[in-house]
Amino acid sequence: MLRAAVLLFGCLVLLLGGYLCTLGVGHGGIQTLIGGAIFVLGTLFERWRYNNKNAATDADWQVTGERFVDPSSGKEMEVLYDPRSGERRYQETRNP
Repeated sequence: MLRAAVLLFGCLVLLLGGYLCTLGVGHGGIQTLIGGAIFVLGTLFERWRYNNKNAATDADWQVTGERFVDPSSGKEMEVLYDPRSGERRYQETRNP
């Protein structure tokens, strides 16, 4: 929801910048275009770059032995590691 709102805002700012450029407001229009492009590209880049939670399930996940308490939830978490990709994943500890 927040991602969609930021993308919509960025697109509106891009449209405003384009409109200002057609009116002849050179510097203001260009600055607005750049600002809108930063919002849109930054939001799209964030989705591509930080897509850790939806990692491949067929990976060879190995328990590293590292454990910690998540400060936001208070739950004990363990660290998993995939040697092929170098990716790390955090999951709640399973208590027997």
